[in-house]
Amino acid sequence: MPDPLILDCAGHRLSLDRPRIMGILNVTPDSFSDGGRYAQMQAAIEHARAMVTAGADLIDVGGESTRPGAEPVTLEEELRRVIPVLSALRAEVVVPLSIDTSKPEVMRAAVDAGAGLINDVNGLRAPGAMAAVMASGAAVCIMHMRGTPRSMQQQPQYEDVVAEVSAFLAGQAAALRAHGVAAQRIVLDPGFGFGKTFEHNVALFRQLPDLVALGYPVLVGVSRKSMIGKILGGRPVTDRPLGSVVAAVLAARAGAHILRVHDVAETADALAIRAALDPIVDDHDTTA
Repeated sequence: MPDPLILDCAGHRLSLDRPRIMGILNVTPDSFSDGGRYAQMQAAIEHARAMVTAGADLIDVGGESTRPGAEPVTLEEELRRVIPVLSALRAEVVVPLSIDTSKPEVMRAAVDAGAGLINDVNGLRAPGAMAAVMASGAAVCIMHMRGTPRSMQQQPQYEDVVAEVSAFLAGQAAALRAHGVAAQRIVLDPGFGFGKTFEHNVALFRQLPDLVALGYPVLVGVSRKSMIGKILGGRPVTDRPLGSVVAAVLAARAGAHILRVHDVAETADALAIRAALDPIVDDHDTTA
């Protein structure tokens, strides 16, 4: 069996010998699933603690909604939302912290505040974003998105969505490597729901092994998204947790290394059952 991948989160080395769970912590008033619930400091800290207790291996803190149609927030407002939370969580939880942002200024401030991973839905396309990552020592998740959150679902088109997404992610990873960023600091995310139709999302999910074959850890985030709702006949966000957990297990089965989820405890339980009972275990999962 090959050696497990290691993700270097600014010195916190996270083994990817099994699928890891990234718990979502939105400190925003307008995120699509839980907007406003954790916008206050104490609520955010308590939720992060609860997710770690439930099995989260990373906590992803976001201060700007990236739901379809979302309006951007100012740099000052995003910093106001996320930096105090990251600073507090550094002393409260033992797992690596991630910052969900596309702004280089927020990346730098967040790493200074304790973030070990930069999760950029814009795929490091903003001026200065790649330089901020290179100077940070943090891991980075490069996500594919076509357009912006405000416009991304306005008739997205691809000739071959899997090939185009793979080429973008591989190209951005290669650019980082060329500037001295170690492979152990790089994660790839195909960006389900970000400038993709339902059919695009399904094609990407079914061909996740092609993305895994690029040789970097792959993060999958489909938790409570519209693709889950559509598969289940138009279910609202509040009725998508079970479908999201099943999708997370299928992603792990296809080789995904990190699962970004809202429902941490349920996902952890499902992965434990899968590790014990699934007759097909992927090469990087040694828990069975």
